[in-house]
Amino acid sequence: MNPEILIPVRSHGRQVELCAQAFGDPADPAILLIHGASASMLWWEEELCDQLAAGGRYVIRFDNRDTGRSTYCPAGRPDYAHSDLVADAVAVLDAFGIGRAHVVGRSMAGGTALALAVDHPDRVATVTFVTTTTGEVPMGHAAFPPEPDYSDEEKVVDYLVSAMAAYSGGSPHFDPEVTRELVVRDLARGGPAAATLTNHYLIDFDAPRNGGFGDIAVPALVVQGEVDPVFTPPHGDALVEAIPDARLLVLPATGHDVPPPTWPLFVPALLEHTS
Repeated sequence: MNPEILIPVRSHGRQVELCAQAFGDPADPAILLIHGASASMLWWEEELCDQLAAGGRYVIRFDNRDTGRSTYCPAGRPDYAHSDLVADAVAVLDAFGIGRAHVVGRSMAGGTALALAVDHPDRVATVTFVTTTTGEVPMGHAAFPPEPDYSDEEKVVDYLVSAMAAYSGGSPHFDPEVTRELVVRDLARGGPAAATLTNHYLIDFDAPRNGGFGDIAVPALVVQGEVDPVFTPPHGDALVEAIPDARLLVLPATGHDVPPPTWPLFVPALLEHTS
């Protein structure tokens, strides 16, 4: 594991910084892990990255804007669009000297992975969509807790643990203590919780610009949680139907996450897909 680095990016006349971290040998094929709304790179667990690196991959994870150690905007006032998050992912690849990567987009970042595949096809070797959607299937329902007082860190921690429990869909894989420890580390490492938990939902989704799922021309893997309460199994089916020659991996008894008990299935499948 390499230390975290800050990558300067010029965006709309101002300087932003993206925090990123690499695992493994730079000579190996690169996997770029992109997480979804409100999630820093810590939610791609270090142990998961280590397992992928041990399989002969150079693994890169990074903090999207308004998460982790990357640049923050004031809560409720993001000054960027989805296309900027796509450009940020390209900037991360550039900073590590990577021409083409195996791109993995999770939840909201499924849209980022799609945009990379069709707007920057020369940078993408394969694409993997994890617990995400085409946007054409109705969303499911999860019993989320009420929004917390963002000035009270203990209440924010409780809120996030409860939200992750809801996202798990009642999965036996959900571990509240492990989740609480991760939430505490994430909050200590990041900026204002009010920005992290709101800004991504306010941006303009203006990408991709050169096509859709049917225009993906690289191998695609769809990873679907069997009990995902938000992007339910029909979302995974719709992705496989929309993407030419896509393959489906269903994670049994799994919600809107990729918990450690699923790694013996997920890691080999991703290594095979990116081989």
